[in-house]
Amino acid sequence: MSFFNSIGRSMSRTPRGPKRSPTPTSSTFSSDMPPPPVPSSPVTPGTPKPLYLCSPFVEAALVKGNFKTIVVLPKYVDIMEWVAVNVFDFYTNLNEFYGVISECCTQQSCPTMSAGQNLNYTWINQDRKSVHLAAPTYIDYVMTWIQNLLDDENVFPTKSGHDFPQSFPSTVKHVYRQLLRVFAHIYHAHYPQILHLRSEPHFNSLFAHFLAFGREYELLDIKDVKGAANSPVGAGMLWERWREMGILEG
Repeated sequence: MSFFNSIGRSMSRTPRGPKRSPTPTSSTFSSDMPPPPVPSSPVTPGTPKPLYLCSPFVEAALVKGNFKTIVVLPKYVDIMEWVAVNVFDFYTNLNEFYGVISECCTQQSCPTMSAGQNLNYTWINQDRKSVHLAAPTYIDYVMTWIQNLLDDENVFPTKSGHDFPQSFPSTVKHVYRQLLRVFAHIYHAHYPQILHLRSEPHFNSLFAHFLAFGREYELLDIKDVKGAANSPVGAGMLWERWREMGILEG
């Protein structure tokens, strides 16, 4: 379903109740899932395979099943409400994960916003220039910016009778791209800390949910997930691996 095409249908909505987290539970999925095939994920020869692509970590999840079942628009639910509450949920959960490992993400350990062997994200400053920032500074900018958007009634309306702005889809797509970068950095630079906390099933499930939702509503471009050929996104390889396993759809 195209989130962007839905704007032409209707900008009005019914009053909404309290936000409810769409985070998956064990009852959300079907227990029937085919066994994962054996093909390995593409990794540059001579480069050690990242831990998050190695068994059993790549298979670690809270539950088994295809995430398509939890991202489809529920009946009678407004699509913008559905996107808004999911974005809120992804931001909140990712922010909590980063808060746990933030003491390991410092100016010294992460001098750039790295997300792959040859990939460092840059920030566009007030002069519209691309600048390199240390990962904790970059992530702080991202999370502060998103929190301000969530608190802005003109962007994420919460009161009855207030409609979403026409710019909401493009704003959410930008938010999604930045959240993807935070996920990518954590996988690339801090997955050992996730393993140390034994939180890989939770983090993998959150990321898989995030990817499935982003593709379902066209909030993610494949080029952002995978990166360029000469500078691939490390965590982007999980997209192909989880497709092989039946967790994500093409």
